[in-house]
Amino acid sequence: MRIDGSTRALVTGASRGIGRALAEALAGRGATVGLLARSADEVRALAAELPGEHVALPADVSDRASVERAVERFVAAAEGLDLAVANAGIARYGPFRETGVDAVEEMTAVNWLGTVYLVGAALPHLLDRAHGHVVVVSSGAGHRSFPGAAGYGATKAAQRMFGEALRHELSGTGVSLTMVYPGEVATDLHAHEKDRMPDWYRGGPRAASADALAAKVLTAMERDARAVHFPPLVRVLGAVHGLSPRLSDRVLRALRGATAAPRRD
Repeated sequence: MRIDGSTRALVTGASRGIGRALAEALAGRGATVGLLARSADEVRALAAELPGEHVALPADVSDRASVERAVERFVAAAEGLDLAVANAGIARYGPFRETGVDAVEEMTAVNWLGTVYLVGAALPHLLDRAHGHVVVVSSGAGHRSFPGAAGYGATKAAQRMFGEALRHELSGTGVSLTMVYPGEVATDLHAHEKDRMPDWYRGGPRAASADALAAKVLTAMERDARAVHFPPLVRVLGAVHGLSPRLSDRVLRALRGATAAPRRD
């Protein structure tokens, strides 16, 4: 799909990180952007800061009714919907035996069900016009999960399976879908838990640029690409792991140290 001044796009998790970078990139191309995030102050400030007219949508993606109301509000304000970006996500790192079920439930509600709620609310509007695009921001962890991120990886794999199947289901409808698999990107996703990040983690301010990822996502949408892997090493790791988990373990131990794959079986 072409992204220009006629595009009406809704982005979840729009106030920070990848979501903010996507919102800025879309607004820079003239799109009208619906900015959905939990922080009312942050999305209102961003709406005022971006060039053009945009819609602040304070909402909680883990609440189905809240998402549905936000989508309807945006459709009414923008007089339609062309693009829905399911980006909102949280991470709780640590061994499952320590973080427990509560952390997995929280990530499931935001990362996985938040995606389902947005797509479920947006898709009828796109199908009704036989035009539009869905973007699902998963993670490299959806291809190969890491120790200390079992619950997070599970939610990202769920997004991957959902999006890959849905792209095929939408064949011939005029609506398409692109999956996004970021690796370690410079965002505030882990700002709340910097002291608990695993040894293998290589994120932080020197990680890949969220703005560079956003530019690649916009290009991928316009080309109707199946997926974006960023940085490119994410695609390599996924391919190697699909071929041989044992081989991917060896590669990760070489690249990130023993804590990235401590078992040798």
